Order: sequence, then C-alpha cells, then structure tokens
Amino acid sequence: MEATEASHGREAERDAILRALAPVVEGIAATFGPVCEVVLHDYRRPERSVTAVAGSVTGRTVGGAMSEIGMRVLARGDDAVDELNYVTRTAAGKLVKSSTMVLRDSAGAVFGALCVNVDVTEVDRVQSVLAALAGTAGARPDTPPVTTFGDDIDSVVDALLDAHLARQDQTWAGLDGPRRLALFRGLDERGVFAVRRAVEQVAARLGISRASAYNYLSRSRAARDADGSDSTPEGAHP
Repeated sequence: MEATEASHGREAERDAILRALAPVVEGIAATFGPVCEVVLHDYRRPERSVTAVAGSVTGRTVGGAMSEIGMRVLARGDDAVDELNYVTRTAAGKLVKSSTMVLRDSAGAVFGALCVNVDVTEVDRVQSVLAALAGTAGARPDTPPVTTFGDDIDSVVDALLDAHLARQDQTWAGLDGPRRLALFRGLDERGVFAVRRAVEQVAARLGISRASAYNYLSRSRAARDADGSDSTPEGAHP
C-alpha cells in the first residue's frame, strides 16, 4: 500500500515538473527567435515523449517520439548527464547546435529532458565565406554526425540499424557471429530496445525470427555483463 502511494506520488511529482517547464519552453524559443527550437520530453513514454515544443528546427510535434539522442540518454538511466553545445546534422543537411538537459525527480531518477536546438547552418556558411575572404580558410573540422529526428519512432530505430550495418559495410547475412552480437549490443547501448516492439522491428528488418532476435539480445547482454565494460556507443552525442 505504502509502495503504491509512493509510486503515485513520484508520478505526480514528475507530472508537476513537466507542467512547470511548459512555459519555459515557449520563453526560451521566443528569446532566440526562429532559429531556435525547444523540446520537452517525458521519457516514460518513448514512443510519444514530446510533451511540449516551440519553434521548428527539427520538425518535432507534440506526441512525437524521442530521437536517437533521447534513446541514448534513456539507455544510461540515472547515470545520464547533461550534454551541452554538441553539434549534429539533420538528414536534410541542416547544422544544429544542441543541448540536452536531463530532468530528475526528487529521488534523483531521470524521467525526461529539456532539449534546445539552434539552427547554425547559416552561421557556419557565413563563417566559411569570411574565412575564405580573409585567406584563413583551412582544413574543415570533422563533419558532425547525422542524427535522425522524427515523430515516428520506427524511422529512428531503422536509421540506427542502418547506421550500424553501414559502419560494418555488411548486410546481416554477411556478418559473422561476433559481429552480429556486437550489432545487438550496440543497438542496446543506444537505448533501442527500451522502445516497445523494437525487437520485432529489428528482427523484421534483418529477416530473422523474433526468437532469434531475443536470443542475440540476451547473449549480447550476457557478454556485456561478463566483461564488465561500460563503453560509450559510437555516433552522435546524446
């Protein structure tokens, strides 16, 4: 009884935090203008985590799913930390500077995030032109990773799976046993399997049975626990 009441109290607290932050979303976006987008996420609902949004940089809408960045934060659980001023690129080529600030309840448990996305595409372009005019243009820094933003969680899962296979330069059929386990481990570390039906979706994309997918996932987790590693997944910042 007490445990149930405590659980209900924590959920009410989280709801209150999200309601309190909704006006902040509008205020930040209004301050920085049309190049800024602010998104409030409730990670208790990964498939429709967006509870408030202002601005339109990545095209998010209320009720939309979390991005792959959110999945990675979700995978880290209460060990997640704020990630500030990282740069990614959308599939359409837009350069975005972002900050993801995790939300915690009074017990310290992570349950959501406040994300700020600023479109810096034109700033980057002007900077390149000025560098060329000044004769100081040199080697460009590494190209920011492409991040999938979308209201459809299936498209995010598909993008992550495609990225893993592309890094291996192989199809599923071309991967040996260790690389197949590594693929499932990588997807798991990115938080993919925290999403409902993700195992079934990955199995369908790979052309294997759901039972086989669960088997690979179980074996990859056993291997991870055995070696005790806590590696950071490749790709975009969380």
